[in-house]
Amino acid sequence: MTTTLSERVSQSAFDGSMLRVVLLMDLHEGAQQQFFEAYEQLRHDIASVPGHLGDQLCQSFENPSQWLITSEWESAPQYLAWVNSERHVEQVRPLGACARTMRPLQFTVLRETGRRYDEVSQAPRGRLQPAPRLGAGIVRHALTFTVKKGSEKAVADILSSYASPAAQVDDHTRLCRTSLFMHGNRVVRTVEVQGDLMAALRHVSEQPEVRAVEEAINPYLEQDRDLSDPESARMFFMRAALPAVHHIDAGGRESAEVRRHALFYPAKPGCGTALAKFLSQQDEASAQCASSPVRSSSIFQRDDIVVRLFDVAGPLDARPGTAFGVEGPRKAAVLDRLLAKPSGSGPAAPPHPMNLITDRRAPAKS
Repeated sequence: MTTTLSERVSQSAFDGSMLRVVLLMDLHEGAQQQFFEAYEQLRHDIASVPGHLGDQLCQSFENPSQWLITSEWESAPQYLAWVNSERHVEQVRPLGACARTMRPLQFTVLRETGRRYDEVSQAPRGRLQPAPRLGAGIVRHALTFTVKKGSEKAVADILSSYASPAAQVDDHTRLCRTSLFMHGNRVVRTVEVQGDLMAALRHVSEQPEVRAVEEAINPYLEQDRDLSDPESARMFFMRAALPAVHHIDAGGRESAEVRRHALFYPAKPGCGTALAKFLSQQDEASAQCASSPVRSSSIFQRDDIVVRLFDVAGPLDARPGTAFGVEGPRKAAVLDRLLAKPSGSGPAAPPHPMNLITDRRAPAKS
């Protein structure tokens, strides 16, 4: 059976769809009025954010401590630009202080009823996709942070030596794979979860072996954190989030041994989203080619931090253009325009291969 492109793509922020964001919250006892006032300030602050179309605040009629905020955005990249900004961190801090739990969910809009036109411009607000994307039920996410220069080897030793936590979180959630890379003093940890990502992250953070590792690297971090303090931990994970903006799997091709790699792309200031989109387009084209050594690729992006995680059959240098996300001089020229120039002029810095510290898969279910 031939695997079509729509069957391969399991995630993409660049398909032009409108985005519906849902935030489920359970408030501390007696915090309802404080929360309501915090939301009133927030809704005025974000009204002018590019791509924001509107939002709703809902309170459960069964349980007054349960609240729901929904918002609609013209596209996923516009939402991600705001949610990953320092401005967002400060804007939602008063809301977080009111909540016991917060669970954000993002959905692209496939179908809707009613008018699909902006009331002012009468232009379509977003594109509706002809068919749903298919996937294997895997959620991909990454965290990134920096450590003090000179501490890289000590941090790598700590991060490579911990015991893996139990893979099974609950009846519906399983931690499938964790890969950890470093480039210079930047750490990138990617996770693949089947089921509920937030439940898996909470499960991992609560394991004694993981907590010991996190405590051991605390003195080396460039930005202080206290994971025993819920607010400090929440702020750290918000700032460290490196969302997966695109994933593609070639699917259905038998191959030799497959190895995992990661590249760090130093984006030109303000070009992170354009760079991630360009790389996603090259990966989709590569997936159409039966001879491509790349079996799967995930692109993670936050502001101008772009990381591409990919699995390759055979040696990495067999087809370096495909492995590095470009093939051909014209595409290489486009990539060059999107990458930072270390000295301000001359050639751009090339993508940097990241050092694999650990790559752990959960054992197969019995």
